[in-house]
Amino acid sequence: MAGDVRSGGRRSIRGWWKRSFAAVAAAVVMSSFGVVQAAAAPSGGYDELWVPSSMGPIKVQVQWAARGGSAALYVLDGLRAPADHSQWTSDTDALRQFAGDNVTLVFPVGGHSSFYTDWYRPSSTNRQAVTYRWETFLTEELPAFLAGYGVSRTNNAVVGASMGGNAALTLAAHHRDQFRFAGSFSGYVNPTFPLWNEAMRLALRDEGNFNLDDMWGPAGDPAWSRNDATVQAELLRGLPMYVWSGNGVPTGADLPYGVGNTLNAMVLETMTQTAAQIFRNRLAALGIGARVDIGPGTHTWPYWQEALRTSRPLILDALGV
Repeated sequence: MAGDVRSGGRRSIRGWWKRSFAAVAAAVVMSSFGVVQAAAAPSGGYDELWVPSSMGPIKVQVQWAARGGSAALYVLDGLRAPADHSQWTSDTDALRQFAGDNVTLVFPVGGHSSFYTDWYRPSSTNRQAVTYRWETFLTEELPAFLAGYGVSRTNNAVVGASMGGNAALTLAAHHRDQFRFAGSFSGYVNPTFPLWNEAMRLALRDEGNFNLDDMWGPAGDPAWSRNDATVQAELLRGLPMYVWSGNGVPTGADLPYGVGNTLNAMVLETMTQTAAQIFRNRLAALGIGARVDIGPGTHTWPYWQEALRTSRPLILDALGV
């Protein structure tokens, strides 16, 4: 898949200018007649776009819907999100899975240790220059930009792995006008669970020396509840959802990662299993439907690739494509 991404990158500048010029020209022509229409969506292919935001330009990798459809699937990265690409495009076959489907795949790049949320302020422990505003980007700035390419602002799905899992559910909970499906793969979907804030504090310190208090404030701040999918479960009523977690038991898929990495992935996944069980029980108590699968596996990409494969027909059905 890395080869596919690099190949697409060489085409991206020409494709971006061509499509941007066409979209602007069409808008000018239509406005002269007092008519406002969305641009036609591209049909197939891959591009890398730079999207304006309050955080500065954000790179977004895009695989356009195979037949020019307007539906989109937003795919969120994990805690170690690289600055130059989404790990979904390098560590999984996500692009290939949806290559023939009439849905645009949207991979926001970056968001390292952000939890894809709006922070209170820049991290004070690593001299962060800007305040993370990922919820604003994913629900306002990016949809508005993609609308210029014919991508719907209201017929979207969102999935994420690890850090992105809880975010996918909470984004959908608070923006039901945008998202028609949400999926969490090994997500920490109950961050207000006792002492988990301290585990998150250690994770953010380890991965970039970020200060947790600058994200949601101290434990008990309203931002913690707002960003807890289990607490916000009622807002998810009626939304198709797929939640997957491993149980921490490794399989053959872990062999390439070595003993040390696998042991770490086992510990992390036992935590997400607990979170998934709490979330499942909360939904059951409220009478809210969702598919929640817990099975063998650890906290690593092969399992998230398969979780995406399992959720694919559910996503396509929810988006009507």
